[in-house]
Amino acid sequence: MAGEPRLKVLVAEKISPEGVEKLRESFDVDAFDRMERDEFLARIGAYDGLVVRSGTKVDAEAIAKADNLKVIGRAGIGVDNIDLEAATKRGIMVANVPESNIISAAEHTMAMLMALARNIPAACASLSAGEWNRSGYQGVELYAKTLGIIGVGRIGALVAERASGFGMNLIGYDPFISPQKAKQLGIEIKQSVDDVLREADFITLHVPRTKDTHHMLGDEQFNMVKKGARIINVARGGVVDEEALARAVKDGRVAGAAVDVFESEPPGAENPLCGLEGVVVTPHLGASTTEAQYKAGVAIADQVVAGLTGGFVSGAVNIAMPHKEVVETLRPYMPLCEKLGRLFVNIMKGSVSEIEFEILGEISEHDTSLLTVAFLKGFFESISMDTVTYVNAPILAQDRGISVKESRSRQSRDYLNLIMVTASDDVGKMTAGATLIGKGQEMFVNVLDFDINIMPSDYMAFVTFEDRPGMIGKVGTVMGEHGINIAGLQVGRRAIQGEAGMGLNLDTPLSPEMIAELKSQPGIKQALFIVL
Repeated sequence: MAGEPRLKVLVAEKISPEGVEKLRESFDVDAFDRMERDEFLARIGAYDGLVVRSGTKVDAEAIAKADNLKVIGRAGIGVDNIDLEAATKRGIMVANVPESNIISAAEHTMAMLMALARNIPAACASLSAGEWNRSGYQGVELYAKTLGIIGVGRIGALVAERASGFGMNLIGYDPFISPQKAKQLGIEIKQSVDDVLREADFITLHVPRTKDTHHMLGDEQFNMVKKGARIINVARGGVVDEEALARAVKDGRVAGAAVDVFESEPPGAENPLCGLEGVVVTPHLGASTTEAQYKAGVAIADQVVAGLTGGFVSGAVNIAMPHKEVVETLRPYMPLCEKLGRLFVNIMKGSVSEIEFEILGEISEHDTSLLTVAFLKGFFESISMDTVTYVNAPILAQDRGISVKESRSRQSRDYLNLIMVTASDDVGKMTAGATLIGKGQEMFVNVLDFDINIMPSDYMAFVTFEDRPGMIGKVGTVMGEHGINIAGLQVGRRAIQGEAGMGLNLDTPLSPEMIAELKSQPGIKQALFIVL
């Protein structure tokens, strides 16, 4: 309506001029290249929209002062600098633009791969110093070489497409890509990271940094790589043990490395990879292209405009909840479904192609798609390079070629409400469920297809074994010898003297050596340790 004041947007960090101009078409905009914390806190209360990159901390303190704020736009992939819980409680939508730099990251991977293969940085430095040393910088061709891709998400898939143009053979490891998607990309999926390391001439990582991927390549892995292999990391700092990589390069096990991301940034002169012959380093340039910066600025402007004008916000990372009554009914089951997702990601053995949800009981009368999304969020958050949210979790399943189905029935088996999940992979099917009992006590049900009903805990182990006397004692003995206290234990079996399963709640984690010792016991079929 004419005469009404325009909404105000604060751009607290530098984005592309085109993005600022797009915002100014609809709003009054104050744009800064950067803001000091005190000034940011003093001014935030006057604005309806906020745009930041990674340098502005939008924590609970800032959100408490943002009396008029309706939308926060993060010009980039992550939202680590934004307190999502505080924003959601205040009804503030948060959006990001995860697609803005994936092409730039994939192309930088290829640039690093080429620079490494042909010794370009070292040759450039030599010639610039007045030398003419053609024989000293002999490289290798990419054609017919094997590229091992660890993590075949969106960036890994783009790298595969580009590498195939060089005539490279593609192998990879990603337990959560469907066989159909892998075939479409021309990638032969291996059963383990070790298999990739033993066969690949070039190895590129595209995984998030989590407790499971921290130092996933270390001394042990570099000892098994194909001699003369080259390592590329444009993913996350910390997924490669930098000290171990430096040792592998120095002793010739690894022919070279190209590294764009570091465990501590900036890495500093003391970093073992900086200045090491045979190693190409760049200062986290994966997203540093004109196009990526332009796309991030314009795309986040579009998100903020949509959020403030009632449009569809495709990059929203905190979901708009259904009707309050439905939310209150489903809310207790949402964290449980996330835990169930984390359970499945640890117990599946092959490449998941289909996930089926069966919602049973009273809650089936509601739209329970939120519970399906909660499961997918838990499933993907430890394996995706993107920030996984209730908005993008279904998209991640689609990107990996995983079919997701849901059915509902008022009739439940044994419980008032029950969520059963069956996941299919190239090995077979796995079924487990979850429910709430008593006064909201969480419970896993039918884990590993055994009649194991056990409460979730931070640290859990699941063991399958021959159903004969003394087997439970063997597990307890191994735990006791290593000082591991068992807080809870449940056993289930399919038939007498057949195969049985055991679920354990533990007070402390199990080391890889302890898991190996468990597996080595006569009669033990498998042993899994899980951190929820």
